[in-house]
Amino acid sequence: MTILFRIGARGSKLSLAQTEATRARWAALMGVAEEAFEIAPITTTGDRIQDRRLIEAGGKGLFTKELDEALLDGRIDIGIHSLKDLPTRLPDGVALACVPEREDPRDAFVSLKARTLDELASNSMVGTASLRRQAQVLYARNDLRVSTLRGNVDTRLKKLEAGEADATFLAIAGLKRLGLQSRAASLIDPQIMPPAACQGALAITAREGDARVRDALAKLEDARARVEIEAERAFLLALDGSCRTPIAALARVETDALSLLGETLRPDGGARWRRSERIVLDADSVKQAQALGARLGGEIREEAGDAAVTDK
Repeated sequence: MTILFRIGARGSKLSLAQTEATRARWAALMGVAEEAFEIAPITTTGDRIQDRRLIEAGGKGLFTKELDEALLDGRIDIGIHSLKDLPTRLPDGVALACVPEREDPRDAFVSLKARTLDELASNSMVGTASLRRQAQVLYARNDLRVSTLRGNVDTRLKKLEAGEADATFLAIAGLKRLGLQSRAASLIDPQIMPPAACQGALAITAREGDARVRDALAKLEDARARVEIEAERAFLLALDGSCRTPIAALARVETDALSLLGETLRPDGGARWRRSERIVLDADSVKQAQALGARLGGEIREEAGDAAVTDK
């Protein structure tokens, strides 16, 4: 069979599950067999590092660098990523070509000892490698402890069962894509603890100027998801968002309106800065979304200064 497109993705179970689901939907929309889209698993630097926090090794780009290189040298035609892993500034020659329909962006609370964060006993250990989740936990419950819990979804669940932590958080989108949603004890109210910017969304990257790929991806693009993630990424960019900065953002499109809630915290949970706003959308909704995210992020940066981005 003729291969129409070569798809690059991380080799993790979750990455391959979401890539295969995207391939199936894309093939159906184009009316071709799934086998016409070849999946090329690529191990990234972020996958190899399991013994320390990613901020100590370089941050977000660790999950995308090898895929970008394969894209630019022609080994693959597109890359499929969890959008929250994508740096706010893409390498020259790489474009965010498509944003498919978004899955539930909320965090799941996972524990064998409590149904919710509020029910956890004082001095319990919450394990998570996310600086955002650590800061949010400490802001909400300064009587709890946090530790770094790294690894893929299965590894983190096994560590929880082994007693390395009393609770953790996982994106419900990832649990759903792996058929593990029953492992969630409860879902986190995003008004109380907003998720990572772009959580639940996928990013399909392509070479800039590759009209063949962009035209083929047009049917997969979801206008609502695009507006939401553009607002969240603009918010991140305004705050110079990285793995060193506890930042949360959630945009939601409802009919003709866009709401955005964004916050940043001190890494120790000692302070939080938050903004929210709802606007009516017009024909240029993407630019409106970008402007809203940039403005709210800028307001927080002006108010918080360096206090919000000091890694402690």
